[in-house]
Amino acid sequence: MSGHLEVLKWAHENGCPWDEGLCSGAAEGGHFEILKWAHENGCPWDGMTCANAAEHGHLNILQWAHENGRPWDERTCSKAAARGHLEILKWAHENGCPWNESTCKSAAGGGNLEVLKWAHENGCPWDGYTLTSAFNSRNWECLNWASDNGCPDEWRIKIV
Repeated sequence: MSGHLEVLKWAHENGCPWDEGLCSGAAEGGHFEILKWAHENGCPWDGMTCANAAEHGHLNILQWAHENGRPWDERTCSKAAARGHLEILKWAHENGCPWNESTCKSAAGGGNLEVLKWAHENGCPWDGYTLTSAFNSRNWECLNWASDNGCPDEWRIKIV
C-alpha cells in the first residue's frame, strides 16, 4: 500500500472487497488519511492496527486508533519495545495498554536496553525468554543487564 487514497476509493465504490488488512497496512505505512477514510466507511479493523502503528513509530495513528475504539492487546507494547519506540511504549502503558513478558523479551531481542530498563522498572513482567532473546540476537548489553537485575535464568539457548 503506497497511500493512493483515490484508487482505494474507486476500488471500494466498484465492489472490491476489503478486510482488516487494509487498516493494519495503513497503520503500518503511516497512511493516516487512508486509515481514517477506511474507518469512516466501515472497513473492519483488528488488534494489528494498533500493533503496526506502534511497531512502525506512528504515535499519532496509535493515539487516534485507540481514541476511536480500536482495542489493543499485548502486541502493541511488544512491537513498540522490539523497535525501540520508548515514547510509544510509555504512552501506551500510561493509557492502559496491557503488556506481558513478551514486551521485555522483544526489547532485549531488539537490543533496546533503555526500553528494557524502563519496562522492567515500571513493572513489566519478564521471564527467561528475555535472556534467551538477548542471547539469540547477540545483544550482550541487554543480556548482562537483565541477568544482573534479577531476570529469571531458567532460559534456553537456541543454537542456530
